[in-house]
Amino acid sequence: MKKFNLRVYGLIVNKKSEVLLSDEYRFGTFFTKFPGGGIEFGEGIIEALKRELIEELDFTFDQAIPIYFNDFHQESAFQKEEQLVAFYYLISCKKGTKLGTNHSIPFYAEGEKQRWVSLNSIKEEDLSFPIDKIAMKSLKKYLLIS
Repeated sequence: MKKFNLRVYGLIVNKKSEVLLSDEYRFGTFFTKFPGGGIEFGEGIIEALKRELIEELDFTFDQAIPIYFNDFHQESAFQKEEQLVAFYYLISCKKGTKLGTNHSIPFYAEGEKQRWVSLNSIKEEDLSFPIDKIAMKSLKKYLLIS
């Protein structure tokens, strides 16, 4: 690997025990992940998470609880010469926050849309990337959901 790619994601959970997923079409590929993205040089992890969630969702938060980070080698799905290191934080969604849309998946227009999915019904195959699948298991374990 020639360099590291540091990423940070929000596991945003609402009062209905739903988690917010981000459906995206980029690089000619449709995928589903958690909201978040790259940590820029000079940023701290929480600072990057705040910036990413403002950019993607116009959403701010007060508290983020660390849930998971990968401690193994993971090649980036889009940049094969990069090693991915991802950090996941639990964020509670305040009552009245308007996030998510009703949309068909997959879609093939460049961009992203978010949707709520019940933590009781989400499956590994609902997520596109290996680390996200592990992070979802950690979130369910933390929240005591089987």
